[in-house]
Amino acid sequence: MPFQDVVYSFRYRRDLPPAIAKTCSAKESWFIFPAGHAKYRFERRAANPLVPRTDLQQIKIPNATPEIIRKYALSDEQALLAIVRYNRLIDIFTGVTTYSLQNHLRTSVAGIGQIEVDELYIGVNTKGVHFVIPVQAKGRTDRLGIIQVWQDVSFCKSQFPALVPRPIGVQFLPDGAVAMMELAVEGENVKIAEERHYRLVAKDELTDAELAKLRTRA
Repeated sequence: MPFQDVVYSFRYRRDLPPAIAKTCSAKESWFIFPAGHAKYRFERRAANPLVPRTDLQQIKIPNATPEIIRKYALSDEQALLAIVRYNRLIDIFTGVTTYSLQNHLRTSVAGIGQIEVDELYIGVNTKGVHFVIPVQAKGRTDRLGIIQVWQDVSFCKSQFPALVPRPIGVQFLPDGAVAMMELAVEGENVKIAEERHYRLVAKDELTDAELAKLRTRA
């Protein structure tokens, strides 16, 4: 297995070997931070996994994803990014008007090395404030990564210093709904600041009674 695949696997898919994991306390985890081109460092930090909650109500959104896109998407991640884009879920979740600038953006950041941003949005709110929104997407079997969020924000601050970075994590839930999390970065620590779950439905699955109930919450 190529070394980059090993790093990816232990960041997003697999637990570290027991001989390494047991050196942490119950409230800690090892993180693999980048340290320049083709260099990495292990750091032991407080464990704070970016895992979707199981107790949130799902918000129904009319599904605007073209059927042909859903049919030919090659991976969970690709399908998820397309669903988020076509249904304007970034706009709905953040309340900001956004535009996809580029996806699968590969670049380098000083002191970090090469990174890849799953998708990058640029947005503006009602007050004219401009935002840069890096989106990290994961399918059902992978895990959202703290390191990737930190890398994405470092890139945004370097490349777009005048814009406000708002990192977003999106993940398919087991039932096909979409979990969206706005993430707060404090140094090299990442926490979930806001979370919503959206279910994309056909027009017949959103009744007038449901819309009337939602209107009372607006």
